[in-house]
Amino acid sequence: MALLQISEPGMSPAPHQHKLAVGIDLGTTNSLVATVKSGMSTVLHDEQGHALLPSVVRYLEDQVIVGHEAQAAQSADPINTIVSVKRFMGRALHDITDRAHIPYQFVENAASAGMLELSTRAGLKSPVEISADILKTLKLRAEKALGGELTGAVITVPAYFDDAQRQATKDAARLAGIHVLRLLNEPTAAAVAYGLDNAAEGVYVIYDLGGGTFDISILKLSQGVFEVLATNGDSALGGDDFDHRIYCWLIDQVRSKNADFQPLNEQDTRLLLTKARQAKEWLTDNHEANIVCKLSTGALVDETLSVAEFVRFTEHLVNKTLSPTRKAMRDAGLTIDDIKGVVLVGGATRMPHIRHAVQAHFQQEPLTNLDPDKVVALGAAIQANVLAGNRSGDDILLLDVTPLSLGLETMGGLVEKVIPRNSTLPIARAQDFTTYKDGQTAMAIHVVQGERELVSDCRSLARFELRGIPPMVAGAARIRVTFQVDADGLLSVSAREQASGVEAAITVKPSYGLHEDQITQMLKDSYGAAESDKQARMLREAVVDAQRLIEAIHVALAQAGDQLLSADERSLITQHIDTLTQLCAGTDHHAIHQASDALNHATEPFAARRMDASVQQALAGKNLDSLEL
Repeated sequence: MALLQISEPGMSPAPHQHKLAVGIDLGTTNSLVATVKSGMSTVLHDEQGHALLPSVVRYLEDQVIVGHEAQAAQSADPINTIVSVKRFMGRALHDITDRAHIPYQFVENAASAGMLELSTRAGLKSPVEISADILKTLKLRAEKALGGELTGAVITVPAYFDDAQRQATKDAARLAGIHVLRLLNEPTAAAVAYGLDNAAEGVYVIYDLGGGTFDISILKLSQGVFEVLATNGDSALGGDDFDHRIYCWLIDQVRSKNADFQPLNEQDTRLLLTKARQAKEWLTDNHEANIVCKLSTGALVDETLSVAEFVRFTEHLVNKTLSPTRKAMRDAGLTIDDIKGVVLVGGATRMPHIRHAVQAHFQQEPLTNLDPDKVVALGAAIQANVLAGNRSGDDILLLDVTPLSLGLETMGGLVEKVIPRNSTLPIARAQDFTTYKDGQTAMAIHVVQGERELVSDCRSLARFELRGIPPMVAGAARIRVTFQVDADGLLSVSAREQASGVEAAITVKPSYGLHEDQITQMLKDSYGAAESDKQARMLREAVVDAQRLIEAIHVALAQAGDQLLSADERSLITQHIDTLTQLCAGTDHHAIHQASDALNHATEPFAARRMDASVQQALAGKNLDSLEL
């Protein structure tokens, strides 16, 4: 007799099957993945026992290296070894203000609304692609540790990430083959891990200083409900900035001791930045750090940095975290006395003077009983476990907020805010607008994000048009614009003319993100073999070089071929050109290179004669005395 599997409404028909879901902390400096096992959230390790994966990617011609091995090569190969890519997510070239101190070759992609790309020996790479390579490594680690394919993942983002940065993160996950259950704000994830671990209730401040971002979130925890009261921060402030201050101090010291100090190349820049990071970490538990290395110019760096000196020249960075903290407290309508506890999150909070500043500001010792590097991933894993259906969602409810106001451009370049910052997610709000000209039949809608009053001071998110408005006198039409923000913090906007019913809508795909066709093509490319990709790239490069050579020789022949070449010489060159042209239609890049070399060799006498002719023409009619030496 067959047994029937009976399940209650809303339950899995196979409740014994545990779905494999993970939480991923995609960090600026380090990334990690966690899951829930036997009811406990735990971080997954690699084969060497490492929990943290350095967020470093190195590109070779036929290989992508991620993690510790890539990190070890960052000083030797700085241009092709990308660190702190999270700072470039969803950004354009003009957003990167400190490019002079970053050893990368930046390129602006005009076809993608100015999206930032980095030039590597493997070609141009967008921050989305680089982040996807990090996520692929974490996905493989999780599937190997858990013994199966992932159902999905909760990926954390800084609370102060704007729409473009959130969409870029989601694109990277999709490119890595990860189903995103939800984007979760990092401070909220930390609160989940801390709150459930300690059965805490009350109002808590989450002070999150990571490698490249700073968030301050104020949450109210009550019986499994995590309500974000306010959030603030700086998406371009983190541990990297403390490294950079040590780097600048080192340069000043070396310059003062070397009169012939030369500007640093990419290798020396990355070497000093690496030494700066190591010194910062050493000063966490020691009074001073010795920094010794030799630059490629021969200059010797041998400096001792004391804790007192480090605190002095990074004091302004610590203060930059306290300003958003005060703003978040005002937004939440709270005083210091209302705060039950302060949770420190992010590796940068290990610095003693950060902890002292937080303690002095909130007049209480911060809570540090959970590892600040791991707490975000642990909280994300708990939420992933709920969303995957492995446990009831009734015992945990997340009420997050939008970090920045969302609105529309109105006449005069002003911003009309529709959804104010710190609004609880998900949220939908509508507002009515009207026409400003008689007979107007269309309206351009410009969606922006930010707190300033002028559109020029806010970030443009999207533009679309509502057409088919019935001709009316100015002010008669009623256009209702509706904003909807989902739990991931991503936005969609619709507009409807109330009388006629005509409407238009857009799911906001922010500037500097990837277009749908780009993502599709990248996914297709990722399924191909690396060797075939390498061969195709070398073939394209060979063909481009050959075509450039052929074009240059054609121009030279047209200008001076009849005067400087015999019929036999010209015929020989033409034969080489024809051979190379035929090979360019094939697939053998080695043959193309050989034919190009042969054509170059055949034209060497012609090139020498052209040079002689140019010199003779330049000297014609002049004597040596009239020439300036």
